[in-house]
Amino acid sequence: MSDNFKIDYQREERIGFQEVVFGASKTIDQLDAIIRDFQKNEKSTLITRVQKEKAELLCTRFKPSFYDTTSEVLLVGEFPKEVKKDEVAILSGGTSDQYLVDEIFYTLKFVGREASRYQDVGVAGVHRLLKNIEELRKFRVLIVVAGFEGALPTVVGGLLPQPIIAVPASVGYGIAKGGTVALHSMLSSCANGITVVNIDNGYGAAMAAYRIINGNNR
Repeated sequence: MSDNFKIDYQREERIGFQEVVFGASKTIDQLDAIIRDFQKNEKSTLITRVQKEKAELLCTRFKPSFYDTTSEVLLVGEFPKEVKKDEVAILSGGTSDQYLVDEIFYTLKFVGREASRYQDVGVAGVHRLLKNIEELRKFRVLIVVAGFEGALPTVVGGLLPQPIIAVPASVGYGIAKGGTVALHSMLSSCANGITVVNIDNGYGAAMAAYRIINGNNR
């Protein structure tokens, strides 16, 4: 295979974090070559949406490595040994959203932030959210994941003052199938100032949170 990829090694200097690889449409040979290029530059490699069969093979070739089967996040190398806590919280409507919660969590961990997870706090049992409100106030950014009608970010946005990043999940059936209803609901939210990423874009939500935190630190 010809090395027709070009890793952007100047990205970290420009914007504060290194390039992350989207793995779903890449072959084993392409991913192998990309990982070796990162290794030559003494960098760990974070790859999102890597199918299980590809990840298992790559994990046998490269050590150390880590693979989360739920989110399909693959790390070749190591997470930072020192991470900052209590900056980001991830809230999710139900346990079906785990694939996005994990993608957000491991992406943030890769950039040195260990998020706290508040799962299964959806609006069908809003008391589960309400009992955590005071604890949630300590975080600088809230990432809120929801499928079906996507109402959870609006509720959170009406109760808490932090920047809120809403992630529509492709969880649901009938008219809610595929996440379009959740996306439209979040885009139409009456809670002021909510930011919305694309359907199932956990990685994008994590990096939006990191930009907010990193920008404030600068």
